[in-house]
Amino acid sequence: MIIDDSRAMRSILRRIVSGLDFETSEAEHGQDALDQMNAGVVPDICLVDWNMPVMDGYTFITRVRDNPDWRDVTLMMVTTESEQRNIVRALAAGAHEYVIKPFTPDAIVDKLALLGLLQPDAVLGGGVPA
Repeated sequence: MIIDDSRAMRSILRRIVSGLDFETSEAEHGQDALDQMNAGVVPDICLVDWNMPVMDGYTFITRVRDNPDWRDVTLMMVTTESEQRNIVRALAAGAHEYVIKPFTPDAIVDKLALLGLLQPDAVLGGGVPA
């Protein structure tokens, strides 16, 4: 699930992960994502922006981690928040990885591989090995 208030950013991330054979869903903010998850759309991974209206990404992560039914959901922050203290806060709250915008597609691929969500020979889009 791609959780970001920017339609353009959701599109960029969707292209990257779709090119790696992930099925995607999208949410405009944390509450939208929680509503979808409560309705039964429980993703393997959430790519989460920090700064969003209604519910920010940090709050979303804490809410997901508060629900034992979602303990297996992998959470990766993808955000402009680059302050060390915010990175530490997000990881302490339950995020597994942290990517700072702007990023390259390879940065996302590398993090997904690090999380064990890609095969070592995974290829991105046009057949370029990841």
